[in-house]
Amino acid sequence: MSAVEHDPLTPLFAPLTTLRRVGPALSGLLARAAGGDRVIDLLFHLPDSYIDRRARPTIANARPGTVATLAVEVLRHQAPLNARQPWRLIVTDGTGTAELVFFRFTRQAQMAPGTKLIVSGKLERFGERVTLPHPDHLILADRGEQLASVEPVWPLTAGLWPRQVLAAMAQALPLIPDLPEWQDAALLRRERWPGFRDALHAVQSPDGELPGPDPRRRLAYDELLAGQLAFALVRGGMRRRRGRALKGDGALQARALARFGHRPTADQLQALSEIEGDMGAEWRMLRLLQGDVGAGKTLVALLAMLRAVEAGAQAALMAPTEVLAKQHHRTLSALSPVPVALLTGSIKGASRARILRGLADGSVPLIVGTHALFQEAVEYRDLGLAVIDEQHRFGVHQRLSLGDKGERADVLVMTATPIPRTLLLTEFGEMEVSRIAQKPAGRKPVRTTLHSLGTLGEVVDAVDRKIAGGGQVFWVCPMVAESEATDIAAAEARFAELRGRFGDAIGLAHGQQDAATRDAALADFASGRIRLLVATTVIEVGVDVPAATVMVIEHAERFGLAQLHQLRGRVGRGAEDSFCLLLHDDWVNEAARRRLTMLRDTEDGFLIADADFRLRGGGDILGTKQAGLPGWRLADPEQHEDLLEVARKDAAALIARDPQLRSERGQAAKTLLRLFERREAVRTILAG
Repeated sequence: MSAVEHDPLTPLFAPLTTLRRVGPALSGLLARAAGGDRVIDLLFHLPDSYIDRRARPTIANARPGTVATLAVEVLRHQAPLNARQPWRLIVTDGTGTAELVFFRFTRQAQMAPGTKLIVSGKLERFGERVTLPHPDHLILADRGEQLASVEPVWPLTAGLWPRQVLAAMAQALPLIPDLPEWQDAALLRRERWPGFRDALHAVQSPDGELPGPDPRRRLAYDELLAGQLAFALVRGGMRRRRGRALKGDGALQARALARFGHRPTADQLQALSEIEGDMGAEWRMLRLLQGDVGAGKTLVALLAMLRAVEAGAQAALMAPTEVLAKQHHRTLSALSPVPVALLTGSIKGASRARILRGLADGSVPLIVGTHALFQEAVEYRDLGLAVIDEQHRFGVHQRLSLGDKGERADVLVMTATPIPRTLLLTEFGEMEVSRIAQKPAGRKPVRTTLHSLGTLGEVVDAVDRKIAGGGQVFWVCPMVAESEATDIAAAEARFAELRGRFGDAIGLAHGQQDAATRDAALADFASGRIRLLVATTVIEVGVDVPAATVMVIEHAERFGLAQLHQLRGRVGRGAEDSFCLLLHDDWVNEAARRRLTMLRDTEDGFLIADADFRLRGGGDILGTKQAGLPGWRLADPEQHEDLLEVARKDAAALIARDPQLRSERGQAAKTLLRLFERREAVRTILAG
């Protein structure tokens, strides 16, 4: 018998069609609801609530609006007089009568007068009449059928019935093997948690009692621990990957700081110290540099890049767009004591060939560009540091592979999106993190105000005055095209309307334009040729126009807090006072008004990011679901935040004691990783 046949987890990863009476059609419905077509997907499809059918009142004392289970006898049938009327079954339990109401009823022959029934459903009372419209369960008492006193309610999909999930789950639960315990014994005693199998049974098939919080918390912790173990293994694997120590004498850094003319903030110096510590070690760096809007990440990145050059290596900075790449090139060129090259997709011919030769022979020490920097044709003599700007939307595997152009290149990922600690642990746990919260001295706050869309005319007048005085203004709309479902102002419609007033001084930039048209509009705004830029959120990250002092955001209530904070960060970059006008619907609800008021009252991006995470969830902060590791099925990182920190420490301690997971608990932890499909992901990531 093969090793695979001995694997106790094999039945869990079998297709749902291996269950009795689950054919392709039902398997498809179950897979749509559960997010996968394997037995494990069904087992991890948790109920979102329960129906408590333990209440067994008499008809006389039944309370309307409650779910009750009644033992009754059929008195008579009341057939409908026409197709629009329901079929009524009049029943009694000796204390009173009730009506079971059906709009489609085909069981008349089974339920003649005198038939004893068990019926369960939501009771209603109209005067003296007690009714059960379409009872959930109608069981013949003499058939011996059992009615669950506590019934799970699973999220369903169109065409899928609760009884089908119940029947499939009843077959799936016995397939859970008796697995070795992977949790810390002291933690289990302290929390009084059941084992994994018992916890899943308690949640999916409660035995006459509503399950308390312990089984769910146990399952949530299992999944969180699997995730943190995976990240700890990746971190350990990275440290075992041989890098090389990049150390310099600080001479180039000193010349750059002299050009900068200001002392870096304490946060900038701390971040640089952490980065240089990693660069000077014998393993490859993988670090996230996160900073608030305008906190000075680019300076820190340049100083790290110069450290690589001081050590005799090359450094590259990759930006997500050509506009941002050119902007970084201008900024770095103004400060760097060594030449900085630029490589984007639009650079062709002899210029491109010259840059590629310089990268290959080492005569180009610093380069800024787009994804073109990492194309197959680009070869570096000795890439020591890859800086990746605003690529937090990449998954784990992509983040690790970005340094592959250099055999042992360090990787520094930068983002201006403050990321809540919960997301740092669940989405970026393989990375070390440096944080810059302080703003450079002298940076003025942006005055933020709230305005009803009813005052739109006054806002346009104010914009006109600002432009007449030589200023520049961003005007952001949340959509590109009109939608039948909403009256949100589209960027194209607003542009057409405002163009009548501002003529050639206005430009348009949105995500559905071709890149050349959009980049030309952004470049014209940066140069001052156009004074008013109507845009969507394509300007959210990186666009640096110090002369722009006003940001108008239309339908601000439709944006997430973190996104609004990013947009606001496009102004306030020069010496003049800056303003952010949040335009909202006249009828905006109280919750939305509180969110906008919070943004008005603080510029702390980390505080805003935490609030946004709690209000809207992590996906809205990051823009897209992270790739590289499976998603969450049993845990909610926000709801189980207390468990997340315990899991992080537990995983770190286990890997520190047993990096190869060879101990008894380590072997059990391998089973946990396989159960939650983290083991193969870790292998893929580290092989990448």
